Amino acid sequence: MKQKETLLNTMGINLTRASFDELGEEHVGTSLQTPLRDDAFVMDDELKIELIEKHFKEIMHILGLDLSDDSLRGTPHRVAKMYVKEVFSGLNPKNKPVPKLFENKYKYQEMLVEKDITFHSHCEHHFVPIYGKAHVAYISNGNVIGLSKINRIVQYFSKRPQVQERLTMQIGNELKEVLGTEDVAVIMDAYHMCVSSRGVNDTNSSTVTSFYSGKFEVDEQSRTEFLKYLSLKK
Repeated sequence: MKQKETLLNTMGINLTRASFDELGEEHVGTSLQTPLRDDAFVMDDELKIELIEKHFKEIMHILGLDLSDDSLRGTPHRVAKMYVKEVFSGLNPKNKPVPKLFENKYKYQEMLVEKDITFHSHCEHHFVPIYGKAHVAYISNGNVIGLSKINRIVQYFSKRPQVQERLTMQIGNELKEVLGTEDVAVIMDAYHMCVSSRGVNDTNSSTVTSFYSGKFEVDEQSRTEFLKYLSLKK
């Protein structure tokens, strides 16, 4: 046991992490904003890729994998590039979409619903995928947005380590700000691989979260109409 502790200390691993184990499977979220350090973007992407590659190579080495094997040799770089350029690209504000608004000249006053938006994210507790469908509705306050831009907003906030509740609220608040309307609704239905591929290994359950603002929050008829659209057969 003493030898193990010495080895862990040499590797810089804090032995007080027993408190993390005590947390167990509790679903914890700390804030509406994704937790980021003030210096999160001092390094450019290429340096981040270089450093992640180095550390992931060490993880693979600790696991006992043979990095001289042709199949594994390039894995550290592939993972590092994927983290920075793809699956966690939504961490960097420079990748935030800039939607263009258009005047609602046709005076459409009903709700607009964009449903079944596919998204992929990662659980910030275990760094395994979360995937599912997002459904978004808004009522114009004088402006409309290109439909693909709604998808891009969903994707931007998804491409980071997430908690589903936070993700839902971030999308809802961003749409309120971009559209200049309080009348926004978001529902997300997702599968969590931290539930299906580990832990309880439940492959059937999904998690549903919602965000209602403006008319969708105070008017039951508006919420019911939104939910009715989601149940329409294709």
